[in-house]
Amino acid sequence: MHQLKKISAAIAVASLSTAMFMSQSIAATNDGQSANNASSMAATDISPVTNGVSQKPMGNSKTVSSLKNLLPVINYTTDNLSPMATKVNAANWKAGTKIDRTTGTKLQALLNWHHNGVGPVDGYWGKNTRKAMQAFQKANGLSVTENLNNETWQALTKNEKLVAQPVLVSYQLSDDDVNVKTIEIPADTKEKAKLDGMYYESLTEALAEKFHISEDYLKALNPNAKFTAGETITVYNPSNPNTKPVSRVVADKATETLYAYDSNNKLIASYPTTVGSTATPSPTGTHTVEVKVHEPNYTYTADDGSKLIIPPGPNNPVGLVWIGLSKPTYGIHGSPDPARISRQASAGCIRLTNWDALALLGVIENGATVEFR
Repeated sequence: MHQLKKISAAIAVASLSTAMFMSQSIAATNDGQSANNASSMAATDISPVTNGVSQKPMGNSKTVSSLKNLLPVINYTTDNLSPMATKVNAANWKAGTKIDRTTGTKLQALLNWHHNGVGPVDGYWGKNTRKAMQAFQKANGLSVTENLNNETWQALTKNEKLVAQPVLVSYQLSDDDVNVKTIEIPADTKEKAKLDGMYYESLTEALAEKFHISEDYLKALNPNAKFTAGETITVYNPSNPNTKPVSRVVADKATETLYAYDSNNKLIASYPTTVGSTATPSPTGTHTVEVKVHEPNYTYTADDGSKLIIPPGPNNPVGLVWIGLSKPTYGIHGSPDPARISRQASAGCIRLTNWDALALLGVIENGATVEFR
């Protein structure tokens, strides 16, 4: 449960138009034409396959236009890749073999590229990777299992063009990449409220989030990097996001997964999530999306009723996104700590990584149904 200065009035007065409460940084939104646009999309609108450019979906749909405003375009090459990166790109799992970090990275990439998010890519088989695999199995009518099996691997690798794209790529750092504003964030809320922004605390934190990878894995892939402008580093290829409009999401408390459906009730994406906690449980039942904000601030209410405004930024308590619901003070939002998604509590809301929250913000429709189970 959160109180946000930009939107608290909006979600408290549900009868008023959502558009009245959107800030200048609000993402492009979808109107009632979105479902019609979906049916006329070219194949390139929904293809996750990249060719030297990641996070640049093609097409003219409203969701594509929205995503282009939210996600950074990533130009990459496969030049001068390390032996480790080359091995990951060529990895092929076989039944009965252990999932090591090489095949684990490939598996995480394939799940992500099928729009079943694994959280920060780290190459390890773990809770979020298993949940993403099970969401993929569910979406494709496969048996839901605890471990990877041959049937699932064959389904993941069925698209030859998808499998052929590189998992780890070479990326040349630009001035904009390295001149990211950073700050040491204090623990005290009053001190946070004095900041002009809740920025990243380090350059590697910013780069890890840009490439949807764990900070430790980024450093492991680039042990000698100084992370300076003009330097070429090895990064994960995020590919292209889902561009199909989302008309319904289901927050499953048992699996700690947010499932996204299109207007035909087809499961089209999933995201690892934190849904509430024992101390502050999430609501129950069905609600709707009332407001969508990119780069929200956060209103902290102390025990004595006094309020403090924490400024926007990736390390804001609700990250880079707030999708407010018809139930006041509840919503779907980002997180300052992507590595802990589905591993920590939330204050009753649906918490995603910042990149998953941005991807969802670009495609979820105004008035979309949000179910808690």
